[in-house]
Amino acid sequence: MPPATAPRPASPLPDFCGLPALFAILLVGALAVTVMWLAPDTRFSWRGYSVAMAFVAWLAMLETLALCKARPRLERLSGWMPYAGVWLVIVLVVIAASLAGRWLDRVLGLALVDGGYLRFARANVLVAALLAAAMLRYFYVLGQWQLRLAAAAQAQVAALQARIRPHFLFNSMNTVAALVRVDPDAAERTIEDLSELFRAALGEQGGGDDTLAEEWALVDRYLAIEQLRLGERLHVHRELDTLPADFPLPRLLLQPLVENAVRHGIQPLREGGEIRLEGHVDQGMLVIEISNPLPPAPTPRGNGQGLDNVRQRVAYRYGARARVEAGPVDDRFLVRLRLPTSGGRDG
Repeated sequence: MPPATAPRPASPLPDFCGLPALFAILLVGALAVTVMWLAPDTRFSWRGYSVAMAFVAWLAMLETLALCKARPRLERLSGWMPYAGVWLVIVLVVIAASLAGRWLDRVLGLALVDGGYLRFARANVLVAALLAAAMLRYFYVLGQWQLRLAAAAQAQVAALQARIRPHFLFNSMNTVAALVRVDPDAAERTIEDLSELFRAALGEQGGGDDTLAEEWALVDRYLAIEQLRLGERLHVHRELDTLPADFPLPRLLLQPLVENAVRHGIQPLREGGEIRLEGHVDQGMLVIEISNPLPPAPTPRGNGQGLDNVRQRVAYRYGARARVEAGPVDDRFLVRLRLPTSGGRDG
């Protein structure tokens, strides 16, 4: 089994290459122009307001482009230096755009800009420097909060895994103890399967991913152990051929769900039943369904900790688009995972 891959640390800077960044810069500039236009004793006319808004739109596009190109280099800096670099890029772009705009106004004879080159550039730089400092302070505080949140979530994932592991290992050890006396060969195979489960359960902390194929292999080993214990009472139906085998999946995400299906759907039934493992890809979402028969009489379902753990791990790993749905459907209990095939949180 490959070693866990540590999640990539979050970037200290926002993404300047998308439309949200362009819209944010444009909005801040437009608000600044509007406030100056509405201020008492302003000399802004409708014509001046329109020219200023056009200049702000042009400036926002230049700044977004410059920040997008400079972001990879700025991110190599440490501490607060990336934000200082962003502030400097904004100021330099404003200086260059102001001088270029004043030159074009003079060459074309439009008379849209009052004052000389230095006066026009100085006024624009002063406003841009103050606004940029306020915005970057906000982004710095937001970035620090996101880093602390990611660290807390990572610690929570480790704690969730630690709570899941003893649950299935205890049951599996009981199965091995029973098989040693009646079927040594089966006990040997079971120990081999159990060793792989131990290897996965005692692997590195940190929420590293396995592939979907590796997770199904662990599920198969667990079901092999339960098959020896339950015999003909346990039937497994699989429809998984269309799923991408290399899809990244958090370690031990599926096994607790299958264990719950065996414990609450097969064990209470004298005649046993069928566990269904099905999956497909639908509109950019990987859908995994695990279902078991519902016993005729209600059975204790525990405190739901295993399913809650899975929900939290899925939400942390895949973000808001992912879903974990669980509940009775006709005469079966169904757990459905809907995971985005692209755009996962870890990237």
